[in-house]
Amino acid sequence: MADSYEIEPSVQMRLYTLSKRHFALVFLSFFTCFAVTIIIGVLGPPVLESIPENATMAHLQASSHTGSFVLKSPSVSSFNQQLWLTCHISTDKDDSSKFEWPFTIAVKIVGLNEDQWTKIYYSNEEHNHSRTLQCGNDCKDIVILHIGYLSYPNYEITVAIFGLEGMKYKVKDIDFTFTTYNASFTQLEIWFRFSFLVLAFLATCMFAHSLRKFSLHNWSIEQKWMTVLLPLLLLYNNPIFPLVFLINSWIPGMFDVIFQTTFISTLMLFWLCLYHGIRQNKRKLATFYLPKLVLVGLMWIAVITLASWQSFKELRDPTYNYQLDSSNFLGVKIFIVVLACLYLLSLIYLVVRAYSELRSMPYFDLRLKFTTVLLLFVLVVTITLTIIRFGVNAFDSNFMSSSSSHLNSSVEYVAFYGLINVYLFTMAFVYSPSKNAVYESHFKDNPALSMLNDSEDDVVYGEETSLTTSRPARAKYDSDEEAFN
Repeated sequence: MADSYEIEPSVQMRLYTLSKRHFALVFLSFFTCFAVTIIIGVLGPPVLESIPENATMAHLQASSHTGSFVLKSPSVSSFNQQLWLTCHISTDKDDSSKFEWPFTIAVKIVGLNEDQWTKIYYSNEEHNHSRTLQCGNDCKDIVILHIGYLSYPNYEITVAIFGLEGMKYKVKDIDFTFTTYNASFTQLEIWFRFSFLVLAFLATCMFAHSLRKFSLHNWSIEQKWMTVLLPLLLLYNNPIFPLVFLINSWIPGMFDVIFQTTFISTLMLFWLCLYHGIRQNKRKLATFYLPKLVLVGLMWIAVITLASWQSFKELRDPTYNYQLDSSNFLGVKIFIVVLACLYLLSLIYLVVRAYSELRSMPYFDLRLKFTTVLLLFVLVVTITLTIIRFGVNAFDSNFMSSSSSHLNSSVEYVAFYGLINVYLFTMAFVYSPSKNAVYESHFKDNPALSMLNDSEDDVVYGEETSLTTSRPARAKYDSDEEAFN
């Protein structure tokens, strides 16, 4: 146990100098900023807009038993980001019994120029895929196609439905729905990201500037990790995000997924390393970092693989559905869930160990309390938003391509983005060096030495008088033994 708490040189953090009033102001500022983002989301536009089209309104190209329809999409631009076409089949079933019926959908996609007369084939082949009609009290919507990025202002889509003739229930109607991102929401997203990008850049520069006078060896574990997380926050806010609307390619969108996944994975790694590293000073790569890198790295690889596979398949076939590859898709999702459970168990174990061993040590106790309060709030909000956003659809076969798996309101988007940014800004402020840190370069995170003459209230809440008078006096000693003589 003694090896775990040997003296470690550390730059005095602002956290140690905050009084009760200052702590209250920090948390008040954090929750106020988060509340402002919620208000912006509530007042913001809806994320998706849908344009329904009834089958009887579509131009019938063939006999009724084949159900071949020609559908023209609404005018779209790059600000609409993506396009879905779904259909809802209504039957004359009047009971609550469940049934499934396989059938086939053939789709042909043609891109139209602005004059809507020049036709450019989006794909030279007709896409035929099997689908399953699932009905209970009502039939589930079926995703016909999903276009990940929009190359043309209009699309002409020919949909042919086969195999419903032998069904014991009669088809009453077929409703088609085009769904895109709301252009007004896209504008909100651009400005929201740009605003936080500027703030993240300023926070990164200020934090780096505050540590310029101190040796890297003397930085605390929180300060070292903040120098990694803040630059990654710039990538999370994605400085190249406007290229999604300027370049007719899937590559900027894929970079956005990689940036977000990398930042979230690094933040998860930070939590593990912090709660483990605060208990020990010897952090070797093989024994300390490697197990955590493997756990978080496998989740990163799984998420990137899933997103890349989705993009690759949809580029070749916009009608691609995970029903065609449901076993592998479900396997990857189960793998991610298992890793996430292992991560949560590891994090809980490290938190419990840290509290059980360090709760009686004031400085360590203060660091743990502050970190844990913010961590719990971030986790609760994130889990809540995840449940609201995905619900029970997370394991559906058409989950990735379905519009229901995307944002339902502006609140979900701005709440999560605002939460992550405000969380990092708060940590950057609290973990930055205090005003007196330059005079306390010999300060050490050892409560037995650094708090020898402090009262309990002064230790926990950092009264300015004790911090500015007692510790500089102790700094003049050349060794720890001289401090007791």
